[in-house]
Amino acid sequence: MKILVTGGNGYIGSHTVIQLINAGYEIVIVDNLCNSKIEALSRVENIVNTKIKFHKVDLLNKEKLNQIFEDEKVDAVIHFAGLKAVGESVEIPLHYYNNNVVGTLNLLEVMKNNKVSKLVFSSSATVYGDPHTVPILENFPLSATNPYGRSKLMIEEILRDLYKSDNNWDIAILRYFNPVGAHESGKIGEDPNGIPNNLMPFITQVAVGKRESLAVFGNDYPTVDGTGVRDYIHVVDLAAGHLKALEKLVKNPGCVEYNLGTGNGYSVLQVIDAFKKVSGKEIAYSIVDRRAGDIAACYADPKFAKEELGWEAKYGIDKMCEDSWRWQSQNPDGYE
Repeated sequence: MKILVTGGNGYIGSHTVIQLINAGYEIVIVDNLCNSKIEALSRVENIVNTKIKFHKVDLLNKEKLNQIFEDEKVDAVIHFAGLKAVGESVEIPLHYYNNNVVGTLNLLEVMKNNKVSKLVFSSSATVYGDPHTVPILENFPLSATNPYGRSKLMIEEILRDLYKSDNNWDIAILRYFNPVGAHESGKIGEDPNGIPNNLMPFITQVAVGKRESLAVFGNDYPTVDGTGVRDYIHVVDLAAGHLKALEKLVKNPGCVEYNLGTGNGYSVLQVIDAFKKVSGKEIAYSIVDRRAGDIAACYADPKFAKEELGWEAKYGIDKMCEDSWRWQSQNPDGYE
């Protein structure tokens, strides 16, 4: 089975490509490299000892995308490609809607033209907005607190409408919680452009001496220690979820949403403590004001993914920290 992976050079995409190849799938990557590095591809090829087909193409270029589909004759698509920084999305919303929503519309139209109807879509727990209670179930009300989240929610709605219009489509919508960790080889991991938006790469960059101190946004939330609580999931567990979703698509499930999380919430300070324990490094931090749009607690109820996909997260916070630290300590400047 040949799978086209959009954004396959990115953090989650690269880890998923490894698992797909190890499971016997043939892979074609499409990535515009706007927030990923070509070096990630050569490292993935090194890990799996296989040459991977790669096209540097933007999803906004419909003509080139169509040519790839005509040439490659793929059977299914895993769609990771998209801009993903919450703060940046507030500053440049039109760019986010154009890139994420229009790019996806192009992809879907090209898939339709080429009679490819199996899709795994990379969504996000941001589509739950500020949930009324935790843990979060798939049937909770949907909303979003920023343009990034709204772009994911819009795409979800488009996919549900598409399925209603044509039941030949099979679509798995995967709502990620907070991916962290890295491949255990230390060869690939999270390498954000500029200042990290996510907690773990910021912690690891402080630990390796790239940044002086971590800003903890708010310590007055109604949580265990006042800091925000999130469901951190190892990127390797997340990648395994995509394989299970792909297997499910073969059974014609229609259009279904799955939470991919551990079901456990950890506060910012708990993550810092866990990281200090495995790395032996002190992490300097300061408490600053809350960030607009942040919520107190967000963690999954992952039971549906276990029942339907036979998937559950294996790795805990210590393993997430350990693998994140191995990646950062071996690659202090990321892929540079």
